[in-house]
Amino acid sequence: MNTPTPLDALVESAAENPIALIRLAGILRDKGEEARACDVAIRALRAAPDDAEIRSLAANVLSPGVPHWHFQIVRDAARNAAYEAALRRHVTPQTAVLEIGTGTAILAMMAARAGAKKVVTCEMTPAIAAAAREIVAVNGYAGRISVVAKNSIDLSVEDDLGGRADLLVSEIVSNTIVGEDALPVTEHAARALLKPGARIVPARGIVRVALAHDALIHRRRMDTVDGFDLSIFNRLAANSYEVKCGDPRLALLSAPADLFDFDFQSGGPFPAAAASVTLTAAAGTANGVAQWIALQMDAEGWYENKPSPGALSAWAVIFWPFAAPRPLAAGAAVDVFGRHDRHALRIWG
Repeated sequence: MNTPTPLDALVESAAENPIALIRLAGILRDKGEEARACDVAIRALRAAPDDAEIRSLAANVLSPGVPHWHFQIVRDAARNAAYEAALRRHVTPQTAVLEIGTGTAILAMMAARAGAKKVVTCEMTPAIAAAAREIVAVNGYAGRISVVAKNSIDLSVEDDLGGRADLLVSEIVSNTIVGEDALPVTEHAARALLKPGARIVPARGIVRVALAHDALIHRRRMDTVDGFDLSIFNRLAANSYEVKCGDPRLALLSAPADLFDFDFQSGGPFPAAAASVTLTAAAGTANGVAQWIALQMDAEGWYENKPSPGALSAWAVIFWPFAAPRPLAAGAAVDVFGRHDRHALRIWG
């Protein structure tokens, strides 16, 4: 049993004082007690639901650590449709579903709406888990979805899941597939949390590349400015940057090729790896490699954020610049290389 601290006493004494509560929430966050800070901030919001200043102060406590893409990805209609269609194909009234990475809980609610026997979803960010729990309740699924505020590697099969799951659904793939630890998380889930032969959605993730020309690369790289050669500064530039998949500034100059292919349904292992592909150029000047992802939900469903003018996706295309532009004749062969360490990806050519 935890011994109450002086700070606990202050929180209780401030129960009817939202300003005091929100200040205490800030102190708790500064002390590294993120979960308690979240709880106290939410108490302050409930004590003064119409107070704009309390909302502003609460955001300072609750929003750090919540990626901005949470507010974009749920607006991706094609992504939502691909996930929901796969869930409807594989969820039955006997299916126990595990979701890793709750976010807004939209995928968990899709699984419940598809008729799952039960859904357990885990989220390691306390503020997100708390919001998701309320969203689930507001939408009428509190009796069928359990939100567990844990990292998936800390889940107990018996205490948290009530037994191994029949289906895993997740969307912890980043713009490079590997950036949100999708590989080790999937390995652990397959080994420790799922039944043998359990369905995994998405079943496969692919890293695709093509030669490309970014018409606005000058915003990211330097040459001569006002008569001064500033090109040495380019060594301080990041290896890559994001471009919206529908941005007309980006033109592909080759057919795409698959650089890495991860069979999530297998459960791994997914060791660190290097790969290369030879791309056949169209005529033009390539100044880098465009890289995007394709997700195979199951045998029937796909989602891909391939760059093309006007395309829409919550995921960005990653552009990996060459050291210098390359004028290419039609049919020229260009080798592109990649390496991942299971957590991050590098591409060069």
